[in-house]
Amino acid sequence: MEQNKPVGIWIRVSTEDQAKGESPEHHERRARLYAEAKGWDVCTVYHLEAHSGKSVASYPETKRMLSDIKSGAITGLIFSKLARLARNTKELLEFADYFKECEADLISLQEAIDTSSPAGRLFYTMIAAMAQWEREEIASRIQASVPIRAKMGKSLGGFATYGYKWEGKQLVIDEKEAPVRVLIYELFLKHKRRKAVATELNKLGYRTRNGSNFSDTVIHRMITDTTAKGERITNHTAHVGHNRQKIVKPKEEWITVSCPSIVSEDLWLECNRILNEQMRKKAPMGPRPVHLLSGYLFCSCGQKMYVYHQNEKYNCKKCKNTIPAQDIDEIFHSQLKSYLLSDSDISNYLEQSDQTVKDKEQLLGVVTTEVSKLRKEMNVYVQMRVSGEMSPENFKLNYKPIEERVAQLEEQLPELQSEVDFLKIQYLSSDTIIRDAQDLYERWLSLSFEEKRSIIETITEKITIDKDEISIALSYFPSSFQNAGKGQQTL
Repeated sequence: MEQNKPVGIWIRVSTEDQAKGESPEHHERRARLYAEAKGWDVCTVYHLEAHSGKSVASYPETKRMLSDIKSGAITGLIFSKLARLARNTKELLEFADYFKECEADLISLQEAIDTSSPAGRLFYTMIAAMAQWEREEIASRIQASVPIRAKMGKSLGGFATYGYKWEGKQLVIDEKEAPVRVLIYELFLKHKRRKAVATELNKLGYRTRNGSNFSDTVIHRMITDTTAKGERITNHTAHVGHNRQKIVKPKEEWITVSCPSIVSEDLWLECNRILNEQMRKKAPMGPRPVHLLSGYLFCSCGQKMYVYHQNEKYNCKKCKNTIPAQDIDEIFHSQLKSYLLSDSDISNYLEQSDQTVKDKEQLLGVVTTEVSKLRKEMNVYVQMRVSGEMSPENFKLNYKPIEERVAQLEEQLPELQSEVDFLKIQYLSSDTIIRDAQDLYERWLSLSFEEKRSIIETITEKITIDKDEISIALSYFPSSFQNAGKGQQTL
């Protein structure tokens, strides 16, 4: 348990939630009790009562929270559930990335996520990966109509390239920009340097569409754009990932549509021939390949194993032990299937942990029901007093004890809820985690390199390669398993 960890509490309760009895005070107390159970220090509370969760990034309290995370004033944020932090999935994932960069933790009580533990980090990584997959599935359906629109010559969104403009659904030449676009090719043919062309244009007082100076990068993009010679290439890029990274699609998916030309094909080809020749001379050597398990493989002699050159094998320089990268990747993948140990171990653990949580949840339900029952009884006495059926003396005699009882029970509610929250996170190997871990094995091959690497960094301690066996030590198992010393699998 990390003592004296400075944390903040995030309170965002809608007016509708408050009407249902979910007061900000209740959420704050619940979070404070969890922090107390963990031995953490609550330094500040961020209040966003009655604020919409559709987009929270612009709120002053959000900016204050992010500033505190960046400065290290707090190293964790506790909130009742993910939807209270943000309903916008994009914002939620951006928050997760920001917290990860700042080495701070997210603690969601409802979903039992505490990223201060390896289990929480794995759980959140899987949630983020699945959310990413869902977004890309939706995007792929939306983009199904893109090739059809492209073949019809219709706009796919965005601005027209410099020298052109959209009139209705047709791409036409912009009479103001087209002469400058022609000048770019002529100047490049003369100077044969992109920077020289940019400098000349800026000296002449020309500017880009947004009023900025021309740069060599802008000149390069305009020279290579085939639209100027009358061939507009569409459907050649896509945006992927939660950060909407732009990638180039395979050439067989590109669609070329005729459009008005600004320069002759001969001029375009000559300028691009010169540019390509220059780029070939300056082209740097390609980066060395990055392998999935780099940094986690050790030879039995204790030395780290790396992939050298292009042989696609992990090597130990000391004793010449080797293993193909593809083989160890497949072995690691298969190991994920048994990563939570045997079915009997899991079953016994879940029965014990789930029963503990159920007992607490049952008690919480009893108290909640009792409060509701007593409040109805209080309302009956109020109605009787208003109608004159009960004297002031009898009203006080009957109403006061119930009022005190309700206050006592409501005082218990946050404490009981906090105990349930704490136990859920302590026993994180619940049915959901088991299901997600199994799903992780099934979906492993469809995950991106970055997603796989993130999961490996979360759950892997060490992989030892011997002549006759491979030992894979994974860093997370439920606490009862850790006590049994079952954190390592030998193949």
